[in-house]
Amino acid sequence: MDIKTLGIDIGKTVFHLIGLDAHGKIVLRRRVSRTQLIRFAANLPVCLIGMEACGGAHHLSRALLALGHDVRLMPPQYVRPFVKSHKNDYRDAEAIAEAVQRPTMRFVATKTPEQLDLQALHRVRERLVGRRTALINQIRAFLLERGLTVGQGVSRLRQRMPSILEPESEADLSALMQRLLSGLWQEWQSLDHEIAELTGELERLARSDEICRRLRSIPGIGPITATALVAAVGNASGFSRGRDLAAWLGLVPRQFSTGGKTKLLGISKRGNRAIRRLLVQGAHAVLQSAERQQGRLGVWIRNLLARRHHNLAAVALANKMARIAWAVITRKESYSPAII
Repeated sequence: MDIKTLGIDIGKTVFHLIGLDAHGKIVLRRRVSRTQLIRFAANLPVCLIGMEACGGAHHLSRALLALGHDVRLMPPQYVRPFVKSHKNDYRDAEAIAEAVQRPTMRFVATKTPEQLDLQALHRVRERLVGRRTALINQIRAFLLERGLTVGQGVSRLRQRMPSILEPESEADLSALMQRLLSGLWQEWQSLDHEIAELTGELERLARSDEICRRLRSIPGIGPITATALVAAVGNASGFSRGRDLAAWLGLVPRQFSTGGKTKLLGISKRGNRAIRRLLVQGAHAVLQSAERQQGRLGVWIRNLLARRHHNLAAVALANKMARIAWAVITRKESYSPAII
């Protein structure tokens, strides 16, 4: 078999393969297990291998790259248009084999084990933060049903909880509600401790990583955002320019243009939602100290605030922060307000 392109439809334990020759004709159709796939690829002449960027794809990509193959990962939404007729595993593999050959196809860089570790830390922390937010909202709802309101902000409720749970507190709480709120308060404190430990681990990794140290020189980017960017984009080799990174994060206007008439809508909100949220939050923090920002960026921020709403300015600044982050990573230089 003269296989030039191999499409792999990834499963948990079973993989479906479609091999194409130099003319695009199907010369292989096979179903293999995970161990059989590695042995098969080891005996295969070097070829182009395409896979969808999904769970387990990065580990498999590194294993196939080690065998000398040219492995490329693609976003699943870009492969879907190549599926012909009804969907099945072999047609998915065929669509992958055809899509990977397209010269305009966009690919996903294979993540290193270190990037996956950072990504795992962020996802665990994000889940715990979500649990804590839901728990705080539940506590507020229980207190409101008893006629007790607490001002906005987590810190205010945290300060009030010990006094609320006192036996002689102002809140008219039943014994059952006292026990429930006491359990929720203990769970809240436990979540705070777990989140603090993960945050400390991310800060330690941010101090030890060179790219993270350079990213932290950008206004509005701290250790959490820096490590999240490194986990997602690595050395940013998958983007040819800064605007591509901003577009990948969904920080550019969504287009609906036709007939030569350009129509721009709200931001596209594509890509990594967590990083987009972190950049926008960081931009809000920078805007609060706009008068202290130096260099051309400071002038740009102040002019932007003079003509645009604060929220629009925050999104625009988040877009610029993403572009600066790409430049800092690819040029291997720290941010300097005098030259950006």
